Amino acid sequence: MSDAVTEHTEPQSIEYDEPTDHADEVKRLERREGWKRRLPILPALLFTILVTQIPFLFTLFYSLTEWRLDTPEPREVIGFENYAALPDDKFFRDAAWVSVKMTVSAVLLSLIVGTGLALLLDRKFFGQGFVRTLLITPFLVMPVVAGLLWKTQMFNSTFGVINWFIETLGFGPTEFATRFPLASVVVVLVWQWSPFMMLIVLAGLQGQDASTLEAARVDGATSWGTFRQITFPQLRPYLELGTLLGAIYLIQVYDHIEIITGGSPDSKNLPFYIAQRSIGGGNRFGLASSYSIIVVIASIIIANIGLRVLSGLLEDDS
Repeated sequence: MSDAVTEHTEPQSIEYDEPTDHADEVKRLERREGWKRRLPILPALLFTILVTQIPFLFTLFYSLTEWRLDTPEPREVIGFENYAALPDDKFFRDAAWVSVKMTVSAVLLSLIVGTGLALLLDRKFFGQGFVRTLLITPFLVMPVVAGLLWKTQMFNSTFGVINWFIETLGFGPTEFATRFPLASVVVVLVWQWSPFMMLIVLAGLQGQDASTLEAARVDGATSWGTFRQITFPQLRPYLELGTLLGAIYLIQVYDHIEIITGGSPDSKNLPFYIAQRSIGGGNRFGLASSYSIIVVIASIIIANIGLRVLSGLLEDDS
């Protein structure tokens, strides 16, 4: 009786195991093929991880130490004391607020100006390519050169173009970089970053479905109605991308501030303040490292919040 049961059950176990073994073999082959495809880019991936993450880990370690170059004392691990001192640092709070105002103003104005320029370029006219090249040029100028150009040729109270125009209207000259340091830096940032926003938005405009726009035109939709109900919602991912990239880059501005205002209190943002506290004469590298970690975290938070707010506004409008 037992032999009969054994003979009856053996084929069932074989029928159950074969599909499982086959599936495992397929998965193993897929993993092997996946690694073969990834293998050529693996050195580049490892190099990127080493270059980007090791400096961050060192900065994180330094932020937990008391490290000064102007004293003979050795570097000492002090835990989170540098972070605990941040709320009491008035200059850090002021620099953080300037960073927020500078980044938000420059990104929004660049986005508005860039969108306007993209709408003008999204139509056929004589010399379109030449005009587009001229509009892109400011984005190709080095930040130091842009700052020096605007400080000496535009904002200067004696030789500046803006003051020459103001004086022709009967008003007195104004040293913009001294009286309005934050606004002066924002103007230069908008001048440089509007072409970048223009290129992103222009890519979105030229990717629209022409038949949809033609159908709206045939149905009697106005230009403003077509833009508000069809074009603007389609530009949403491009506007989000421009906002995200602009916020990430513009929160790190240093060169323009150094050249235009020299770091006056009203224009001193966090990167400039951190440089002053470390290589700029402060020599407190441990404390400056803790500031840097806070800036990285704040940049990630601001970029995410800005992206979510803009997405919400565009969803409501659509």
